[in-house]
Amino acid sequence: MMMDLILSLLGLIISSFFVSFWFSLFCGLFLSFMFFLKLGFGVEIINISCSMGLDLLSFTLSGLSFWICCLMLLASGDIYKSGSSSKMFVFVVLVLLFSLIITFMSMNLFVFYLFFEVSLIPTLILIIGWGNQPERVSAGMYLLFYTLLVSLPMMMGLFYLNFEKFSLEMYFFSGLDNMFLYFCMSLVFFVKIPMFFVHLWLPKAHVEAPVSGSMILAGIMLKLGGYGLLRVMKVLSYTGMRMNLIFIVISVVGAVFISIICVRQSDIKMLIAYSSVSHMGIVLAGILTYNLWGSCGALSLMLAHGLSSSGLFCIANLLYERTHSRSMFINKGFINIMPSLSLWWFFLCSSNMSAPPSLNLVGEIILINSIYLYSSFFLFFLFFLVFYSGVYSLFLYSFTQHGQYYSGLFSISQINSREFLLLFLHWVPLNLLFLKGEYFSNWI
Repeated sequence: MMMDLILSLLGLIISSFFVSFWFSLFCGLFLSFMFFLKLGFGVEIINISCSMGLDLLSFTLSGLSFWICCLMLLASGDIYKSGSSSKMFVFVVLVLLFSLIITFMSMNLFVFYLFFEVSLIPTLILIIGWGNQPERVSAGMYLLFYTLLVSLPMMMGLFYLNFEKFSLEMYFFSGLDNMFLYFCMSLVFFVKIPMFFVHLWLPKAHVEAPVSGSMILAGIMLKLGGYGLLRVMKVLSYTGMRMNLIFIVISVVGAVFISIICVRQSDIKMLIAYSSVSHMGIVLAGILTYNLWGSCGALSLMLAHGLSSSGLFCIANLLYERTHSRSMFINKGFINIMPSLSLWWFFLCSSNMSAPPSLNLVGEIILINSIYLYSSFFLFFLFFLVFYSGVYSLFLYSFTQHGQYYSGLFSISQINSREFLLLFLHWVPLNLLFLKGEYFSNWI
């Protein structure tokens, strides 16, 4: 099954230059449907072939990759209408999907590392090729060099691990008490997730990227860091027991600082990008606690954040396509002009602030418990984290929907069915998955 899926995806990549934009989207959705039919909730790795396999952790993030990449094509109708290299765009998105699927399915750490780096190239092409502003080149360079700078130590760590264990198969991993290995292996994931202090590449990349670039960055690329840490924590466990406290403090306190920064943003995309850093800070802290609840909550919140943050970037892009501005001072009073879109703003902002019944609520409750069990000292910071999460989400909703709309808007097009479908396909899975929230603990 695994190789059939990968070969089908390769066939779709090759044929993307010869078929229409929408046919590629249909094929992508069909492949994702076939993938979801092989749903497995066991702790064991299933469908093993060619050093690739699926457990629940791999399955959920591979499924999220399929879903977000299909929605990226659906969100990029403007690229199709303007004819700006639409076939090349589809090719880049499908190559990115292929590299992500191999990354999440790989059972060998070196293959994981290789495709982890390969996925950087299509993302860079998306930002530089289809971004809107001239600053997109510097944003792409930030993304590239932040990741590459910490990737070389990880390769050295892999060579050392292979020398010690004579294998890089994840199944055979066991703990090593080695500070050098800890920093080599974990730094690349800290940058990718991203941790406070090494997060500056993310808001810059988000703001300059097209909507598809923002979706893949928020939906999948940040999850690579969390997935990598969950996979290698077995190797780093001895050193992690001594060192993790430092990084948990940085993550939790940094998440509070970032939340306060969100409240002072006037750029819609910048606010959503910083909220991603804040949410992933609590995910990182949960993973580093090394307890069962931290791992369950991290997986739940990664999946929930992938859908809610991607949906917010989509809805922000709908305003940008009409007003050609990301400023809140221009994008005001839209409840008067597009009341139907205001409902979706409310749904996605409420999900972003972890209101029920979204999966974000499940993930945050579990992670708060996990961090509190690790040390009650963090409860003070978690209170402010949750409070400011609500503040900036309500701020984003109220500022864009209420008030006097910009007098310079002489004409504006209404939302079409493609855009409604796009928002629907983000919000519905996010608010139905909580019904089966117990499955996210089964992979441990």
